Amino acid sequence: MTADIDALWRAFEHQFGRTPSVVSTAPGRVNLIGEHTDYNAGFVLPIAIDRTVTVSAADGGETVRVYSADFDARDEWRIAAPRRTGRSEWRDYVRGVAWALLDSGQQLRGGDFAISGDVPRGAGLSSSAALEVAVAGAVLSVSGIAIEREELALLCQKAENQFVGVQCGIMDQLTSACAREGHALLIDCRNVTIEHVPLPAAITIIVVDSGVTRRLEDTAYNRRRDECAEAARMLGLASLREAGEATLEESGDRLPETLFRRARHVVTENARVLAAAESLRSGDTAAFGQLMLESHVSLRDDFEVSTPNLDLLVEFASCTEGVLGARLTGAGFGGCTVNLVTKGAEERFKREVVDAYRREAGLPAEMHVCNAVGGLEVRNV
Repeated sequence: MTADIDALWRAFEHQFGRTPSVVSTAPGRVNLIGEHTDYNAGFVLPIAIDRTVTVSAADGGETVRVYSADFDARDEWRIAAPRRTGRSEWRDYVRGVAWALLDSGQQLRGGDFAISGDVPRGAGLSSSAALEVAVAGAVLSVSGIAIEREELALLCQKAENQFVGVQCGIMDQLTSACAREGHALLIDCRNVTIEHVPLPAAITIIVVDSGVTRRLEDTAYNRRRDECAEAARMLGLASLREAGEATLEESGDRLPETLFRRARHVVTENARVLAAAESLRSGDTAAFGQLMLESHVSLRDDFEVSTPNLDLLVEFASCTEGVLGARLTGAGFGGCTVNLVTKGAEERFKREVVDAYRREAGLPAEMHVCNAVGGLEVRNV
């Protein structure tokens, strides 16, 4: 399901007394493997999913008027002077995108914008990146500006880093902007380059929302990022991307035990991503699934971002026939697992993983069968 375009159109007309001229849609994402490697200049392998944020828009004047249909709330400010509200809510993400575009030298026009989406919030599926990319597409379109998708993604990341205050890497925004239908993206986050890797037809990707929500600014996400930066500094490296397993073996005694484990996760996770991409190219889904399970163990033990709920979901999945692999996805601290399942095993997965988890955890877990879709789409209407 995607955002209800007709309902959003009606909301725009009701709020602003005219019809929109632009519709901008951007997807959320699920990361198949490669967690906490993006801000370490490493490798990631996400897909964009068929859960989206849509912005309808029309240009006009020096004022920006925004309506969020999901929150039934409005915001208004001068296009030349976006300021933080200080509440790290949807308004700051919208204002932050305008700020980043302006800061890059773009000459923006104001206008009216209505926003709605069905990317689950607080679940690790990048609802914030989908919002940023969809807003950027709409703002640029009403301003008559065209820029490369990679540049758009980098500016949206800048908005989240410097305006909102969440030190995310580039993966989420780049996936939302640049994905290709039916493919995963192998992203080299150091060079900001991508390779589209076809997904095998015989697999289904299932995301399970644990029912435990989190906001990154309320978790240890930024602390993990700082720990990685400190580990790289102590090893004399620009980033942990430059470290290998041999580096850790030779220099690991220079790191405190906690920083060693953080670095070990990043180093081994980068290797797993490259191996996973090769597994997709060769159609070896069993090998891919094993790498997912190894990734979860590393995230649980070395990076310490899992939770008992996520561990329980992975445990149920690993014992279920037809499940090739499972791991937490996103930053952790709650949110979702991603599962690689053979086609035809979806009902068994629901019974033996989702329903079993609901009974044991007492939480309303949600199961999302996800298709790999294309990235940002902006069209005139």
